[in-house]
Amino acid sequence: MNRAIEDRRHPSYVEHEQETMLKQRIYGIASGYEDVNDQEHLRKDPMFQVAANREPGEEHAMASPPTICRFENSGTREDAWRVAEVFVDQFIASYARPPKVVTLDFDATDDRIHGQQEKAFFHGYYDDYCYLPLYVFCDDRFLVGYLRPSNIDGAKHAWVILALLTRKLRKAWPKVRIQFRADSGFCRHRMLTWCDHHGVEYTVGIGKNDRLEKAAETIIEASRTEARRTQKKVRLFGEVRYGARTWAYERRVIVKAEQLEKGENVRYVTTNMRGAPQRIYDGFYTQRGEDSENRIKEQQLDLFADRTSCHRFLANQFRLFLASAAYVLLEHIRRVSLRGTELAQARCQTIRLKLIKIGALILVNTRRIFIRMSEYFVGLQRPLPSGHPAADLTGSS
Repeated sequence: MNRAIEDRRHPSYVEHEQETMLKQRIYGIASGYEDVNDQEHLRKDPMFQVAANREPGEEHAMASPPTICRFENSGTREDAWRVAEVFVDQFIASYARPPKVVTLDFDATDDRIHGQQEKAFFHGYYDDYCYLPLYVFCDDRFLVGYLRPSNIDGAKHAWVILALLTRKLRKAWPKVRIQFRADSGFCRHRMLTWCDHHGVEYTVGIGKNDRLEKAAETIIEASRTEARRTQKKVRLFGEVRYGARTWAYERRVIVKAEQLEKGENVRYVTTNMRGAPQRIYDGFYTQRGEDSENRIKEQQLDLFADRTSCHRFLANQFRLFLASAAYVLLEHIRRVSLRGTELAQARCQTIRLKLIKIGALILVNTRRIFIRMSEYFVGLQRPLPSGHPAADLTGSS
């Protein structure tokens, strides 16, 4: 990521390396310190200094909040493009062997603004002034975090991003199957037609309308009849052929007709995948709630990706990148280091509270850094026995 950002400062005036500033900001976000002002204290923290490859001690303090702020505001569009490519490259590198299938989950969300920022617009659905970032995940792994103004179609630029990702992934893995999954906000005929012509499988929600409901009338009425007969909840699945007037041809649409105590719940999903309707809907489409929506919650609630309070739009995009880098760091720890443990499925916040943001006494001398932790550290299954080396000195560097 550091190599993707051009350092435009004059070398004779540089006191803090760009790589060090990136590390202190990303590690700060991962540790729960979202504000640049937090760096006033963290810049002198010996553990943060060691993590950023600095000598511990106040005389080796890292960059101050004003320096970090200037750094965040110095980015250009070219920098943003290169950083975006870095995230895709790290995603590809995270696989030891080429995967057979890659499922790309696209989703947009609201990011409330905090003042008179550039490209600030009111969004009717969210009833507030906000940005409209677009995220792309594959399972738990992050690929794209693209900040957009909110005065656009929710699917704006999604087609371009899907095409670029498809080209990049197939270059790295020529035999990979690519699946595109999204809600009804991304149901655009030209985008789905492109998928049909380029061998990309898709399963995308589609909004209700009178023609679609008429086509699915038989399935819906069957669910009503079954609910009246059994006086219980009913879920029936079927499929119809449907094409909007602006579409060049009809598509397969899966119908979920559900009768609940609170009323009727009918959903539609269009797909070019093969398989039984219920298997595609329950076994594939509904997984986007875990693989996409929950990952966005981690980004915004746990790692403060919505902390886009800079005036410049590009600076806010850069802040989104920093939060995304913190997510990639914690996701790597969860997927690799915590595999097979009780934290293998833990949220970023839980990993932070149990492994990162913990109390310890740090002792620094000229040769080593000692971390003295409590023998009743909450992350341990049981207290360490008396005399255990880790009960006194649990780490050194």
